[in-house]
Amino acid sequence: MQYIDWLEPVVEIASGAGTKILDIYNSDFEVQHKADESPLTAADLAAHTYIEAGLNALTPDIPVLSEESATIPWEERNSWDPYWLVDPLDGTKEFVKRNGEFTVNIALIHQHRPVLGVVHVPVTDVTYFGGLNAGAHIIENGSRAPISVRDAPSTPIVVGSRSHRAELLDAYLARLGEHEMTPMGSSLKLCLVASGHADLYPRLGPTSEWDTAAAHAVVAAAGGKVVDLEGKNVLYNAKENILNPHFFVIGDSSVDWLQYLTSRD
Repeated sequence: MQYIDWLEPVVEIASGAGTKILDIYNSDFEVQHKADESPLTAADLAAHTYIEAGLNALTPDIPVLSEESATIPWEERNSWDPYWLVDPLDGTKEFVKRNGEFTVNIALIHQHRPVLGVVHVPVTDVTYFGGLNAGAHIIENGSRAPISVRDAPSTPIVVGSRSHRAELLDAYLARLGEHEMTPMGSSLKLCLVASGHADLYPRLGPTSEWDTAAAHAVVAAAGGKVVDLEGKNVLYNAKENILNPHFFVIGDSSVDWLQYLTSRD
């Protein structure tokens, strides 16, 4: 597989989708709601259409699973390998709040693992990207630079959801002890760990596979891990349900971050 060769084109696709999103972000947009009451805007749909067309042109033989095309049945997608996993607008709640903390997420999944990922932040025009054997990088202010996780300091920085805060997380943080907490929306939480600006992201609440796959690839390329509560790598398209297990995004693997869990159910 020559998937590394697709990194640059996918960076361009994500950036183009970001432009489509900003066109609507800067307008008087309307908000609809899906069956699960999660918000949906024209920006989600515009980005989905743009990304799907771009990926189909780049790799016509590789299927695409997007949050906005999630009705594809398990009987069809369980044989996909590789496939693209996309969240056209991750952080729609942040989009609606207009706080800028939303992203475009595009990942390539091979053998249940994210081997390439691009996370684009439309408002700041920052892009995180990485892949297996390609390292992890950031494009910021028109320049690109490598990124990596860091050794954990004595007072770790923990990043958590701005829109979802669970009692399980509060209990974990109490057992963890002294730390700094940084709230953040969307897949930017994982990117903070990948870039060495945070040490840990415990997610003890529901997420879907398209929420995490792209940033997971960046974290892995930067030297970090995304593991479930048993310490096993989080996998993709390995079951009919597209929900992730509870997981930890870890920068410094020499620290046993899971020891502060009282239960790993």
